[in-house]
Amino acid sequence: MAAITQAPLSNDPVAVATTSLAIGFWGVGSLLNSYADFYPLSNTSQFLAQLSYLFFYPLLLVAIPRTLSRGRRLNPIEVLDSVIFGLGISAIATALFLSKVFPESISDVQDQFFSLLFPVSDLLLLTLAAIAVITHRLQKRALLLFLGILIFSASDLFYLWLSVNNNYTFGQISDDGWLIGIVIIASSFWYAQSATTSEVTIHPVFIALSIFISPTLLALMALRPGIFSIYILIPTIATLFLAFIRMTIVIRQARNLGEEKVLARTDELTGLPNRRRLVAELATYSETEGALLLLDLNAFKPVNDQYGHEVGDLILQQVAQRFSRSLPTGAVLARLGGDEFGVLINGSYERTLEAAFALQATLSYPFIIRGHSITIGVSIGHAHNDGENSLLERADAAMYEAKRTGAGVIQAR
Repeated sequence: MAAITQAPLSNDPVAVATTSLAIGFWGVGSLLNSYADFYPLSNTSQFLAQLSYLFFYPLLLVAIPRTLSRGRRLNPIEVLDSVIFGLGISAIATALFLSKVFPESISDVQDQFFSLLFPVSDLLLLTLAAIAVITHRLQKRALLLFLGILIFSASDLFYLWLSVNNNYTFGQISDDGWLIGIVIIASSFWYAQSATTSEVTIHPVFIALSIFISPTLLALMALRPGIFSIYILIPTIATLFLAFIRMTIVIRQARNLGEEKVLARTDELTGLPNRRRLVAELATYSETEGALLLLDLNAFKPVNDQYGHEVGDLILQQVAQRFSRSLPTGAVLARLGGDEFGVLINGSYERTLEAAFALQATLSYPFIIRGHSITIGVSIGHAHNDGENSLLERADAAMYEAKRTGAGVIQAR
């Protein structure tokens, strides 16, 4: 833990924290188990020791991708995926192989469950670490990380084999494999990260499998009590609970993302679509019969200077309302900025031109703002869609021509 936290190179703080915590939890479990070999230990303490070992795996699942890349914020989904993946797959493997691996050798069901769960979790870590080595092109840091996890996992598997055959003795030389593996994992933090931007993530298929199998195991246990160990209830129920939390977070993030997307394309003052939205609509407008209208208010700046920006904002809001009411259904009215507006309208040349004159007519009577009668006009450039990409430029040129000549509406050439 000291080697990781004091590494001189730039490391992801989340990777440092989660790896240190993982080793810390493993150390607590080791101390409790070592104590139990010399002095009596209560069943609760033995369970806490196994639980401390268990925390090592989800924490390291979070740490592996971040050990090799830096700069991403910790995503709650990333943490939940790691825990769901570890709990779900471990529960599946334990349910499938518990009775086959332990026919008569280890009588305690709790010891059976954890003795198999740990090697299964080791295989998950190995898989993720192997992906990291491949995606980071045999980088030294990735290789050391994989080597450390490999030695640690091999020690777990060897311990399982010895336990099944009643040959394990506390303090034998193979126990050093866990320590060697952890030291190598810690030493990987002292090597530079690669420049690759590849990210090592848990594939959604594995997450879906973990979530799908959990209710299946619960259903089998309800239909045939005693078919599986009672300890399988813990990871299966935890998997479903965390999956529900994950779904809630994803739905909330999707809703927030949708709201942010709408806000990014909406004018704050008038509530109309903004320039970004109009340009996006133009990108798919090439084969549509219709026209683009660009509108610029006349005499708005003197009004703004005379009565203030607050009155000017009220006029813009009322202009937006008048324009909206005069347009047919399906037309896109956008505020492009300042006193400029744009309209995308479908229909024939005659119909879209009529709409332009209707928009001009909406400003023919004054606005009554705080007792002041204020009159403004509008210059409109009309560009009928002929399938070319110059629609915006043509409408803009026509609008400036209308403003220069005072003609009101000018049709683009």
